Amino acid sequence: MSFEEMWAALRPVGRDAETGGYHRFAWTPAEVECRSWFADEARRRDLEIETDPNGNLFAWWFPPGNGRGDAVVTGSHLDSVPGGGAFDGPLGIVSAFAAIDLLRERGVRPSRPIGVAAFAEEEGARFGVACLGSRLLTGAIAPYRARGLRDRDGRTLADVLTGHGLDPERIGPDEGLLSRIGCYVELHVEQGRALDAPVGVASAIVPHGRWRFDLAGEGNHAGTTRLKDRRDPMLPFARLVLAAREAAERNGTLTTVGRVEVAPNGVNAVPSAVTAWLDGRGPADDAVRRTVAEVHEAALRAAREHGVGVELAEESYTEVVDFDVPLRDRLAAVLGGVPVLPTGAGHDAGILASRVPTAMLFVRNPTGVSHAPAEHADAEDCLAGVEALTTVLKELAGG
Repeated sequence: MSFEEMWAALRPVGRDAETGGYHRFAWTPAEVECRSWFADEARRRDLEIETDPNGNLFAWWFPPGNGRGDAVVTGSHLDSVPGGGAFDGPLGIVSAFAAIDLLRERGVRPSRPIGVAAFAEEEGARFGVACLGSRLLTGAIAPYRARGLRDRDGRTLADVLTGHGLDPERIGPDEGLLSRIGCYVELHVEQGRALDAPVGVASAIVPHGRWRFDLAGEGNHAGTTRLKDRRDPMLPFARLVLAAREAAERNGTLTTVGRVEVAPNGVNAVPSAVTAWLDGRGPADDAVRRTVAEVHEAALRAAREHGVGVELAEESYTEVVDFDVPLRDRLAAVLGGVPVLPTGAGHDAGILASRVPTAMLFVRNPTGVSHAPAEHADAEDCLAGVEALTTVLKELAGG
């Protein structure tokens, strides 16, 4: 199947007909359907399919007579954020299959294996930890902690994996698999307005993380509880949101409070608890850490004023990731000197960079919007991305 045919087949899966946004959370029916699509495309090309103990998918092209090590791996992820765009993740996987087709059509006989990867729970939309599959693979998260992660319905990762035929006791670092990967190159839609050419190469991923604030107050009746008698956690929460914006402006960072849960969540009830998640990113580790500390201090001050407790937990954090410089420069050169730019978005490539040489290709996004339905890449730029990935795979895998 061509790029256009694969894209058309995958595009409706998990799409909300009214908003155009995608809901492909890890191991839910929509994402499982995407996994089936992945397996079908691998079989169509006679690729060897592998599911590692962490739920990551791999499709391998092992040229006859060649070993299974020192592979060139490409790919991305199939899951989405709530109401996300079509291109974030799937573009890299569809492009990978299309690039293999072009290599074969052109008679390329690679001297190294080529793999296509689909990493599990990259967005962290279901279990709260971004790049969970690649973190488990590389040992960046402890298996015992991952097994206990819960989704919004209270189901643990261990329970969900068991329900899909995986053994939660086997999750964790896979040194054998990692030793077979010579390098990883991820193609991804650019998620801002920084790229003014069809294709670019990533230089680095800026520091980023997620923090959970738990604010505990006292539930009560909205109509009979005097203002001075209330211990309302929504008030320090409101201060927390404002403090996040103020701290970001002071420190040159980005902060977002994009998810909040209120208990008991009743119109006529003073809340008893609020849980809020803070996303923080910035150009340097100290700036991000300082921003979070300032938000925490502002929340504590407001909480003391209103008789509310506050607890802060770091759910994930990734320091600045500088992609492999020789690999980056090699890719930029073979592609004719395309732009090289950093990104504020996290990726599996950033996690794998701690264990294998890693690089990223970006495809232009004319809207500058991502994690929303308006995320877009023009067809011509997508095909330019496929051509660039094909060139890169030939350069790295030989042939």
